[in-house]
Amino acid sequence: MMKQTEYEKNVLKEVSTWKQPKEKNFLQKGMSVVTAPLNKAAELVIDSPYLGEVLTKSISGLTTICNESAQTTVRFQAIYSDISSRSELTVRELGDIEKVNLPILDKASSGLLPKYVAIAATEGGGTGALGLPGMVIDIPSLILINFRAIGEYATYYGFDIELQEEKIYILNILSLASAPTDQAKHVAMAQLAKIATQVAKKQTWKELEQLFFVNMIKKMAEALGIRLTKAKLAQTVPVLGAFVGAGFNAYYTEKVCNAAYFLYRERFLARKYNLEIK
Repeated sequence: MMKQTEYEKNVLKEVSTWKQPKEKNFLQKGMSVVTAPLNKAAELVIDSPYLGEVLTKSISGLTTICNESAQTTVRFQAIYSDISSRSELTVRELGDIEKVNLPILDKASSGLLPKYVAIAATEGGGTGALGLPGMVIDIPSLILINFRAIGEYATYYGFDIELQEEKIYILNILSLASAPTDQAKHVAMAQLAKIATQVAKKQTWKELEQLFFVNMIKKMAEALGIRLTKAKLAQTVPVLGAFVGAGFNAYYTEKVCNAAYFLYRERFLARKYNLEIK
């Protein structure tokens, strides 16, 4: 029976620490200061009978499309080649990644966070300067960027993003990153653990359940779109728009990338050593 290396033990400790509540960093505190006074105004706009409905329907309707689009842009062969160049093993398919040592995969995926934070911030700054009209472009773009980021993390650690259960897992990571309260974070984390456990036990989704999961994805996508709409309404304020747009996108994408990084590493080790994810 294989024994965990010291590196792997430390990774599991890091994941456990990450899952615990922690103080906000500088960027998070800065975003709170900027957006806190605008929360009530955001609630009024999003709950208005016309404007709020137009915004949420436009954005949530595009969210599920973003999911599919992001998956088609993940360059699987490029990732396999990247891992192969760093390893003594040749990676030709997802199953080969299970045999690669975790430090190699961590090194290979290390550039994803700065890359996607920069992309998201640039996109948010540009659309944020447009005010309210820019939000209809910005939020689907932000979701697309983060879908793709999670898809790359998943692929680097050997998980198939084309599976229905993995699509739901990705949406739950996005939901976790956008959770407005500790309670919402706990719910998202519990759901992520549940899905990971089901996948690890190779529980397949029955054909009769497909419609149920399609509806689940749609509802989660709508909730995510509405949540991000509320969070980003502050960027409609003149002058602050570009700053808040870029800042929020960077903040949210950093949270998404960190979540994907820790969660897929945990799942990689759970699969390797038949560990229970909590």
